[in-house]
Amino acid sequence: MRQPSASRPEGGPTTRPATRPATGRTADPATPQVTEPQPLPWRTTRVVLWGIALWAVALVITLAVPALHTEDRSWWPWSCVAGIVLGFIGYSYVRRGRGNASDAH
Repeated sequence: MRQPSASRPEGGPTTRPATRPATGRTADPATPQVTEPQPLPWRTTRVVLWGIALWAVALVITLAVPALHTEDRSWWPWSCVAGIVLGFIGYSYVRRGRGNASDAH
């Protein structure tokens, strides 16, 4: 049989630790504080361009090797094309200033 706890009498209401309204974290000082992550030192546009370049390399490889674009794998080049197109959409989004964590203040 369970022993009643000192903080809650048997059959009494359960209590929750106090929380900060903005973060939902407990206000207990013994709880370690989580530091906010810092933006990466690289430009986001550079990362997106590298991703587009990798998709382009994957497209060239899938078109150069016949076994990678025939029969059941006929959709592989199209997934590379989709990656390139979505990469350019993401690039235009980041280039306009949105989604760039280092510039968001």
